[in-house]
Amino acid sequence: MPNVTLFILQDKMPSEETLTTLTQECTALCTDLLGAALDKVHIIYVAVRHGRGHPVFAEIKFRLEVFRTASVMEKFMEEIGDSIKRNTDLSARIRCFGYPTENIHARN
Repeated sequence: MPNVTLFILQDKMPSEETLTTLTQECTALCTDLLGAALDKVHIIYVAVRHGRGHPVFAEIKFRLEVFRTASVMEKFMEEIGDSIKRNTDLSARIRCFGYPTENIHARN
């Protein structure tokens, strides 16, 4: 963990090259800023039909850790928002959800 899911308007979905760059930047933020192990980072893109709201909705789920303070998460959200805007020219609504380790049950 963390899992970063970006829901992007289907008619605004960036090219594969752009998504590759965005993936690299999101991965670096997760490993460098959030201290996540590379093999625990998942970046997912979902093309959506727009109903209402921002053209990109970013949902980040992560394991709560003492070093992932409110200020760290604020910096993470700012930087991931900047990365999304820079790579897609779209503004994102960003929501982060932290879970205590004992509440996470997972396989691979």
